[in-house]
Amino acid sequence: MKFLYLLALGLLTGAMSSAQISYPGEPMRWHDKRFPDHLGFLEMPALDRAALAAEDAVVDQYKEAPWRFGVEHEVQISPYSGGVWTEDADAGKAIWQLAVYCPAGTSMSFLFSRYQLDKGEQLTIWSADRTRFLGVFDHRNNAESGLLPVGLIAADRAVIELTVPLGRTGDIDLELGMVVHGYRSLLRSDLDPATEDRGPFGSSGACNINVNCPQGADWQVEKRSVALIVSGGFAMCTGALVNNTANDGTPYFLTANHCLPNNVNNVSNWVFYFNHESVSCSGSTGPTDQSLAGSVLRARNAGSDFALLELNDTPPASFNVQYAGWDRTDLNSSATSAVGIHHPSGDVKKICFEDDAPTKTNQAGAAVWFINEWEEGVTEGGSSGSPLFNQSHRVIGQLYGGFAACSGSVNNGEADWYGRFGVSWDGNSSSSRLRDWLDPLGSNPNFIDGYPDGFVSAQYDAAAGAIAGIPSTVCGSAINGSFNLINNGTATLVSCTITYQIAGGPGGVINWSGSLASGESASVDLPAISASNGSNTLTITVSNPNGQSDQNAANNSSQVIFTAIAGPTLSCELTLAFDDYPEETSWLITQGNTTVYSSNGTYDNQSPGSTLTINLCLSEGCYNLIMEDSYGDGMCCAYGDGSYELVNNLAQVVASGGEFGDSQTTTFCVGGAGVESIESAGMFIYPNPADQHLMVAIPGGDVIRYVVVDVTGREVLKGQFTGTTARLDTSALVGGSYIMRTEGANGVRALPFQVRH
Repeated sequence: MKFLYLLALGLLTGAMSSAQISYPGEPMRWHDKRFPDHLGFLEMPALDRAALAAEDAVVDQYKEAPWRFGVEHEVQISPYSGGVWTEDADAGKAIWQLAVYCPAGTSMSFLFSRYQLDKGEQLTIWSADRTRFLGVFDHRNNAESGLLPVGLIAADRAVIELTVPLGRTGDIDLELGMVVHGYRSLLRSDLDPATEDRGPFGSSGACNINVNCPQGADWQVEKRSVALIVSGGFAMCTGALVNNTANDGTPYFLTANHCLPNNVNNVSNWVFYFNHESVSCSGSTGPTDQSLAGSVLRARNAGSDFALLELNDTPPASFNVQYAGWDRTDLNSSATSAVGIHHPSGDVKKICFEDDAPTKTNQAGAAVWFINEWEEGVTEGGSSGSPLFNQSHRVIGQLYGGFAACSGSVNNGEADWYGRFGVSWDGNSSSSRLRDWLDPLGSNPNFIDGYPDGFVSAQYDAAAGAIAGIPSTVCGSAINGSFNLINNGTATLVSCTITYQIAGGPGGVINWSGSLASGESASVDLPAISASNGSNTLTITVSNPNGQSDQNAANNSSQVIFTAIAGPTLSCELTLAFDDYPEETSWLITQGNTTVYSSNGTYDNQSPGSTLTINLCLSEGCYNLIMEDSYGDGMCCAYGDGSYELVNNLAQVVASGGEFGDSQTTTFCVGGAGVESIESAGMFIYPNPADQHLMVAIPGGDVIRYVVVDVTGREVLKGQFTGTTARLDTSALVGGSYIMRTEGANGVRALPFQVRH
C-alpha cells in the first residue's frame, strides 16, 4: 500500500525550499558587491557522489519513491559559538555573519533549530557572489515550534547574516541546526539529461494526467487548494486547504494520519508547495516559489486516517489559494462519482477520475471510501493524503492507500481507499475530530462550499454574492445598499426571488428578471430600509431560479452586520500614521463599556510609514478612544515615527499621540458649539447651552456628587454620577444660567452652564 514506504520517510526531518514568508528589506551594505575579507567558510563534508548515484539509481527506478535531492548535515552553531561579529556605528547595528560552503553543491537550505528574534533583529541569507538573498526574516517569523526552516538558495557558498541594534548582542535566541546540501537540481531537473522527464521533486507514471489538461477544466478552482508536502530531502505526501464555517481563511490543511512522522512535532518543519503544476498538458516542471514552512497538528485519527494541520502562515494573496468545501454526510448518495487531485511521486499536480459511485468499507481498521478502479488517471506514492472530491466539488476524504498504479501508459486496474471525511467529523475530543476546528460557528452544516470561490455544477443555481454600500457603522437609520446576484448554474438565469430581511425588523421581496449567462453576475439595488439603533444583521436570500427549485442551497444567502446610530450624528476623523509595523496597530472607540465603533488591527496590507484616514460618525456624547499596539511599544519612535490624531466635529483635535506601550486611552466628547472642558483635571460638560439634557464626561470613572444651583444660589438639582459618562436631565429647568458644583476623588469643581428652551 502507498503509505508503507512513506511511514519510513516520516522519520526524516529538515526542510528544503524558498519557503518562509519574508518581509521588505535587504542585507547590510547590499549594494557593495565585494565579499567581506574577514569571513572564512564553514565547510560541510564532501559528498560521496558515487555512493549517492548508486543509491539513487536503485530508488529512481521506482516511480512511487520520493525523489532525493539533498543530504542533511546536522550542526549546532549560534552567534556565540561560531561566525564573526562586526559593528556599523553609523547604522547603529551589530552584525553577525556565518559563511557556509557545500562543496560542489547545486543548492543550500537551512533549518534553525532555535529561532525567537526580538523586534529590531533581522536575519537574511545571501549567496557569496552577492547576487541573490533570502529574507528579511524577523520577529514576525517566530513560530510556536521555535523553529525556522529557510532556503532554497541556488549556490554552493552562502552567508547567514543577523543584524541587531548596538548593545543588544548579549541575549539572542538563534541556533543553526541543519544545513541541507543540494546535489541534484531542485529548481531545474532538466539540467540533468538522465532526469529530463522528471519534475523537480520526482516523476510519476505515464498514465497520470496533468491537472491543466482538458480533463481538468472543471476543477481549476479546487486544484488551488492542493499542495505538495516536502520533508527533508524528500517529497512525500499531498494535502489540501479546507474551508471552515466562518469562511475566514484560517489555513487548516487536511492530509493523511499515516503521513505524520513518529514525532508529530516535526510537522513544524514541513514545507508546503502550492501551485506546483505544469502550465501545459504535457509539461513536467512547475513553479516552486509559492511555498510555506511549518505547521501545527490540530487533530488526527487513525480510524479514518486523517490529520488536520494549521499552517504557521496564511497563504498570501499572490498564491491565489482556495479553501476546499466539504461534505460530512457520509452517505452513499453524497458521492455518485469522484475526482482526486494530487502529487504522485512528488510530481507536478495531477488529476484522476472515478465515474462510478465510491462505496463505504473498512480497510486495515480504517473507515474508507473504496475506489474500485480509476477510469482516467491514477494515484501513486506521494499522493497519500490528497483530497477526494465528490461530484459537487466537495471533499469527502483523503487518500489512505491502495494498489492503483500505472502499467506503462495505462491504468493497472487496481483499487484505492480514502479515509472518510464524515467519520473524521466526530471523535472523542477536539484532538481526534474535525468539527471543533472546521465549524467555529457551531452551525453543524452537512456541507459547505469552498472559500473564496464556490463551485457546484447545477443547472439551476442562483447565488447571493457580496452585499455592498453598507458600511460597518451607518450614520442614522436609513440604509441603501446593493448586492451581487450570481448565476452559478449552467442554464441562463432569467428570473429569481430575492428576499431581504433585517433580523427582528423590516424586510421585503424583489422579483428579479433579466438575463445572466452561466458565471455572470449583476448588481441589484436594494430599496431604502430602516435599521434600528445598535447592531443590525441584514440577510439577502435568493431562491426560485427560473421558477425552479435551487439545486445548491449552500450559496443562497449573504449577510452583513452593521451598527446603526439612530438620530443626529456628527462626523469625526481618525488619522493613523503608521510606523514600520502597521500590523501591530489597532484601535477601539467605546461609550461606557459598549463598543460603538472598532477596528481590530486589520492593517497588515498597509505599507510602513503610510497614512490612513478613517471617517467616523458618532452621535452626540462622550467616548473613549483606545489605541493599542500588540507588541507593546506604541506607534513611535524606535521603529518609525507613527502617530494618531482624532478630530471632532468642530475640527478640534481631541486625541493624539504615538508614544505609549500596550495601549493609550483618551476620553473625548462630540457635540455642538460651546463644548469645553472645565478644570484641568479633564471633566467635560456639553452642550452648552443645554436644552433637554447635559452630558458629563468623568475622567477615570470617578464617583461624583453634584449640586446644581441657579443664579440666586438655590439648589435645583442634586445627585450622584458614576461611570465615565453621565446624562443630566435639564428639561425641567427654566432658561437661564446655572452652576454645577461637583465633588469627587479628583477634587471640587464649579462648572457654569446655560439652559436654553
